[in-house]
Amino acid sequence: MLSRRALLASPVLALPAQAAAPAAPVAIQRSRTYGPGLENVMRRLFDGIGGLEKLVKNKSVVMKVNLTGSPGQRLFHAPAELAHWTHPRVIGMTSYLLHRAGARRITIVESPWSTTDPLEEYMYAANWDPTVLLNAGGPINFLNTNYLAGAKQYTRFKVPTGGHLFPAYDLHPIFRDSDVFVSLAKLKEHATTGITMSMKNIFGITPCTIYGDGAGEKEPSLAPRGGRGSVFHSGKRAPSRSAPQELNPNSPRQDGYRIPRVVADLNAARPIDLAIIDGVESMAGGEGPWIGNGRLRRCSPGVIIAGTNAVCTDAVAAAVMGFDPMAGRGTAPFETCDNTLELAEQHGIGTRDLNRIEVAGFSITDALYSFRKA
Repeated sequence: MLSRRALLASPVLALPAQAAAPAAPVAIQRSRTYGPGLENVMRRLFDGIGGLEKLVKNKSVVMKVNLTGSPGQRLFHAPAELAHWTHPRVIGMTSYLLHRAGARRITIVESPWSTTDPLEEYMYAANWDPTVLLNAGGPINFLNTNYLAGAKQYTRFKVPTGGHLFPAYDLHPIFRDSDVFVSLAKLKEHATTGITMSMKNIFGITPCTIYGDGAGEKEPSLAPRGGRGSVFHSGKRAPSRSAPQELNPNSPRQDGYRIPRVVADLNAARPIDLAIIDGVESMAGGEGPWIGNGRLRRCSPGVIIAGTNAVCTDAVAAAVMGFDPMAGRGTAPFETCDNTLELAEQHGIGTRDLNRIEVAGFSITDALYSFRKA
């Protein structure tokens, strides 16, 4: 538990008062498999939020997928895409429909664990065929954003409200140079943040050359080494001094305090334009096979969820999982962490109040799938 002194030291308490956070429609569609019917399901999904054309026509798109962990990690021998990775069929179909809606260029990005290998090699290691994605309706690029990968320098993204934990973050310039930012996530619980969906997915856009365990002290390292545990999770070390430093070095060193604030900050600094959550098949109990109580059997929510506001989309998805998006610390699923939705709402990104969010397609009640009972 956080002490009263630690809470009073929290930057969140010093943030200026915000007007009511915006609301946007969220769509839910049912899909029991990743089979041939997926195209019609996803067409209806995007129609429910006003279509894709007005969002992406003649624009460049960067799409962050969730390939957390390493390709060799499996939960009960299940392929990663049936447990903790975004499914390649959802990635491919989203790319195809974005191209059909007029997207000029699509770049699929992820920060593979501790490597400078091309993203395609990471996919091959998981027995994926990336050439299938390359032929999804138009030109597609892959990019490993865990280091510069040929770019000249990182781009600084400031948190408009000043930030909960850091005032700004240095990221790969692709996030500046693309018009539309898509977060294509998996519907899962998370050991640190309670739940992980479209907002938590972009935690992985932070390069480990700056924010990693083996990052350079003064300047970014040339290659990523290790994860983000020392900088973001525990605060045992600072990011490279070339990047903005923590607002309050006396803030709690507990990951349930720190990670929700980093996630909320990142979503304010580089907002998501289209949030898509793959919940056709998933896992319960955590975000990956390394979680001791991870559960796969019967965890098939059979839904895909999308919206143009990540907070609203994740709030609806949390409700579909059987959780209250208004819950506070100490209440499921936030037993040991602060509510990322609440922290993002304080930044003015979007509302988590289900009474203010229009839901298209299936209702939350019809789509409800309790992860804690899975």
